[in-house]
Amino acid sequence: MESVEHEDTKANAPSVIDRYYTRWYRTDMKGKPCEDHCILQHSNRICVITLAETHPILQNGRTIKCINYQISNGCSRLKNKVSGKSKRGGQFLTDFAPLCRITCTDETEYTIYSCIRGRLLEVNENILETPNLLLEKPSTEGYIAVILPKFEESKSITENLLNRDEFENIVSKRSSAQSQPS
Repeated sequence: MESVEHEDTKANAPSVIDRYYTRWYRTDMKGKPCEDHCILQHSNRICVITLAETHPILQNGRTIKCINYQISNGCSRLKNKVSGKSKRGGQFLTDFAPLCRITCTDETEYTIYSCIRGRLLEVNENILETPNLLLEKPSTEGYIAVILPKFEESKSITENLLNRDEFENIVSKRSSAQSQPS
């Protein structure tokens, strides 16, 4: 009897992401339909940038050809180095700062943006060697980057973001609009 209760508790237990992070969403980045991003915000202000489950990269069985953190000739997110308690040296990002470019095997290229203002703490170098992490585990090992918003802005960064219910509402409207014949 105890083992049944133990298994039942495991099945109903929330994941680490659901327990410790608040999910926020940014839809249709830069006006591109369905290019949705997810921001996982921890109570300590740290934000993890991931792809939303509705992003085209995660749909239709796409495979990733390459991921490039080189934004321009003079700017590579891989060269970001932070040090110390106040994370000095981290690149400061605006809402629409590009983090990386992802190219799929069908040659479609997607630019992933920061979605929030803050200091870039790290980029996920593991997805460079294993791009499938991005497809298989987008909210955990397949994250894009970690950003630390300024302390004074940490409460206001979510003003332009959608919560889970608002996001699901937009996604359901999108799918009902697509299923309507023109």
